[in-house]
Amino acid sequence: MSSSAFPPSFVQPWKELLKSRRDEQLNDFPNHHVYDFDTLITSSHPKQFYVGTGHSIYTRALVPAILSAKHSVQLITCYWAVSPSRDAIRDALLQLASSRARDRPDSPLRITIGFSSSGLFQKLFHTASRSGCVYPPSEWPKLGLPDTHVLRKGGIELTVKSIFFTPFSVMHPKFVIVDGKRAWIPSCNVSWERWFEGCVEVEGDIVSQLLAFYSRVWGSQDGSLEMQSPHYAEASTTDGQADPLAEVSSASLRNIDEASATQSIAHSGSELVPTIFLPSSHHRNPRFSFFPFLSQIDPPMTPLNAALLTLFANAQRQITICTPNVTSWPVVEALLDAISRGVDVQIRTSKSMMLIEQLVSAGTITSWCLRKFVQRYKIILQQPRDSDPESQSVRPGGLEILYYKPMDTRSDAEDEPVLSHFKMTLVDDEYLMMGSGNMDRASWWTSQELGLLFYVPGFQAQSIWNGVLDRRTEVYFQSDDMSP
Repeated sequence: MSSSAFPPSFVQPWKELLKSRRDEQLNDFPNHHVYDFDTLITSSHPKQFYVGTGHSIYTRALVPAILSAKHSVQLITCYWAVSPSRDAIRDALLQLASSRARDRPDSPLRITIGFSSSGLFQKLFHTASRSGCVYPPSEWPKLGLPDTHVLRKGGIELTVKSIFFTPFSVMHPKFVIVDGKRAWIPSCNVSWERWFEGCVEVEGDIVSQLLAFYSRVWGSQDGSLEMQSPHYAEASTTDGQADPLAEVSSASLRNIDEASATQSIAHSGSELVPTIFLPSSHHRNPRFSFFPFLSQIDPPMTPLNAALLTLFANAQRQITICTPNVTSWPVVEALLDAISRGVDVQIRTSKSMMLIEQLVSAGTITSWCLRKFVQRYKIILQQPRDSDPESQSVRPGGLEILYYKPMDTRSDAEDEPVLSHFKMTLVDDEYLMMGSGNMDRASWWTSQELGLLFYVPGFQAQSIWNGVLDRRTEVYFQSDDMSP
């Protein structure tokens, strides 16, 4: 798709920002886009948006999708831990093996499970090679996966692989691709935490981009690409048969209590949505220091980082952000600049979430950064403005910072999140970003991340997470013009 499908007002400054620091990106992982950023511009068909705990997203969307697979599954996550979600994946593989052993399909089902972290010692002794570590079948039971003999009887060829770079560079993207034709991008790990999460389900050309990313990062050890064959990419049903993937959403979704955090909504549009695929390479040596004046000031200029900075610089009316943490000061500076132009900013985040990780990776924590953010905002409000009614003086935008707070009346419910891990940025109700990246120093400097930027003027599906989060809110700061 040509870049004209995405507004030039975004594309041109985004590309110029990337070109200005292209030399820094030559060794990025992956780096196929460095000499032609237009290759990242594509289109998609968003199908469904899901919110809830990570386990509810797996059981309502991802596991049913895996069970529908005929040819291939790529399941990539950051953390792989003992959890109900991991048990659900194991049960799905056993169910697939049993049904395929009975039906005896002609072609094998190739499944890849990739992760970055499964424990402290796994990370401490992990290979530094970009080829990662491929786990032999003898190790699978320790990872909570079925025995290889059971899978082989069902014609399932499983590959299990991890990639990690010390000290802090995790592969943070999360996605599931089924049969090369549909993909899910959740914010959740395969882990036990009862956190509020989100997920978008997509079809279309964006899936090819995701497959190429998978092949470049998680492909074979000799560096060759394990691209999806056309047979898989075009996998469909025979005449007169229903597409099992098309049935996943309707079969797995049921009416949920309105007060529950477990919700889903179909994307209302039927037309192709201009979309940009936004990888962000890990950076193993970000020159981090616990002494701020010794730290690297500017974050790496990856496609994802550049897109967010461009969105903030171009915002006209409103920026809404959901993020677990806020420890990336370039984000705060960009938001303060937007406020100075009259743009309203709302941030939803979590209180006291992953404090040790924040201190280790950023040397600060969210509450400290938010306190400084509010102080800087108040300084902006105190700046003198021209009293001449004919002047072009702009009134600063409003600021609202909200902490996630569980519903007291549902505290005992299994699907009630205790913190929010959801990642979403919405600008002017036109540009929607979803993916793995947080507004913290780890995501902006050291971790590999992945984002999808949709151009969706008049977007309204945010009601699904707003409806949940509005019931679970503690106000940290609210300017007068942002009050209800």
